[in-house]
Amino acid sequence: MVHVVYCDNTGKKGERVSDKILSGTKTMIVRGAAGRKIPHSRVFENETLYFMEKGTASIFAKATVKEVRNYVKLSDEEISKVLEENQAKLNLTDKQRARWHKKCLCLVEFGDVQKIAPLAFDHQGNMDDWLIVEKIEDVLVGTSIPYNYEKSRFKG
Repeated sequence: MVHVVYCDNTGKKGERVSDKILSGTKTMIVRGAAGRKIPHSRVFENETLYFMEKGTASIFAKATVKEVRNYVKLSDEEISKVLEENQAKLNLTDKQRARWHKKCLCLVEFGDVQKIAPLAFDHQGNMDDWLIVEKIEDVLVGTSIPYNYEKSRFKG
C-alpha cells in the first residue's frame, strides 16, 4: 500500500512541514485521535509515503517507512513523554505538540526522502488527511478512481 500524507503549510518560511521534510529536520510524522483512526495500525515498514501540503493539489515528495509505533489509551503524562522522546525526529512546534496530544498515537518514521516532480492530486470530497491507496495513480488527475475507505479498514 501507499499513503498520501497531508502536511500543514502554516508557519514562517523554513518552518513549514514540507520544508522540514525536504531538509531532513523532520523524519517522523505523528497522527493522533481519541480512538484508533487512520493511519493507526494500518501503515507498515517499507511502504511508501507521498507528501502534499494542505490547500494544494500537488504531491511534492515521497519517502519509505522505516518504523511505526502505535499507542492506545495513553495518559496525559505518557502522551507528553512519547512526544518529547521523539521530538528530535518529529520537530513539532508548541502548537503542533498541543494538537497531537491525543490518547491514541501513531508515529511513523521515514527515510529515503526524495523530492519529486509535482504530481497532480485529484481531491475528492470524502478524503481525510491521510489516505491509504493501492497505488499512487489511484489519486492522480487522469488516472484516479473513486476513493473509498476500503483499503483503510483494519485487517483482522
